[in-house]
Amino acid sequence: MVPILEVSGVVKRFGGIAAVNGVSLRLEPGRIYGLIGPNGSGKTTLFNCITGVEACDEGAVCFRGHRIDGLRPHRIFHLGVGRTFQTIRVFPELTALENLLVVTSGAFAPASERARELLRFVKLERLAGEFAGNLSYGQQKLVEFARVLMTDPELILLDEPAAGVNRTLLGELLDAVRNLRDRGKTVLLVEHDMKVVMGLCETVFVLDNGEKLAEGPPGLIQSDERVIEAYFGR
Repeated sequence: MVPILEVSGVVKRFGGIAAVNGVSLRLEPGRIYGLIGPNGSGKTTLFNCITGVEACDEGAVCFRGHRIDGLRPHRIFHLGVGRTFQTIRVFPELTALENLLVVTSGAFAPASERARELLRFVKLERLAGEFAGNLSYGQQKLVEFARVLMTDPELILLDEPAAGVNRTLLGELLDAVRNLRDRGKTVLLVEHDMKVVMGLCETVFVLDNGEKLAEGPPGLIQSDERVIEAYFGR
C-alpha cells in the first residue's frame, strides 16, 4: 500500500542549528497518529516542512506517492493536506459560518451548505451567525478545525488541539477526529496531553532534539525507557 504521507530524512536548519534532523515518518491511510516530544523538539517545525510553510534543507516529503516538498502551502492544501496551528487563526469579525466560507472559491449555496454541515459535525450549528471573536477559546478551536475540513482533505494535521479546551468541548473534538478516521481520513496530531495521545492514537512518533527517538503503539511508547527519560521524566 502506498503511504498517504512519507517523510524521508527531512532536515531543517535555522542559523546552523538543525531543528529537524533526518526525520523519517510513514503514515498509512485511515489511521490516527500522534507526534510527541519535549518543547523545542521540532514537532511544529516538522509540521511546517510537511505543509510548505518552511522549506526542507534536505530530504523529501511525499503525499500519496508524489513529492510535495518545494510546493507553496496553498498548493499542498488544495492537494488534500489540511492543518490547524498552535495559535488560533480565526477571523474575529466574521461569523463562525463566514470563517468556514473564506477557504472556498465555489458557488455560495453549495459552500454554505457544506459549512453548515461541518458546524453541525462539531456541534456548533447554533452559533453559525455568531462573530468568532465572541466565541470561547474552545469554540474557536472547533471553528478552525471545521474550516480545515471544508475542502475535504485526506490528511489532517492538528497542532495541539486539546490545549486550553474544556473537557466537554475536547470530548466533542476527539469524537469528531475518530469519526474522520472511520470515514477513511488520516490524522496526525501534535499534543502534550498524554491522556489524549494514548487514548486516541494508534501509532505514536517521539521527537527529541529534532530527531526521531521512537515509534510504535501507545503502550510500547509509554514503557520505552528512552521516551521516559527524554519526555515523561523531564
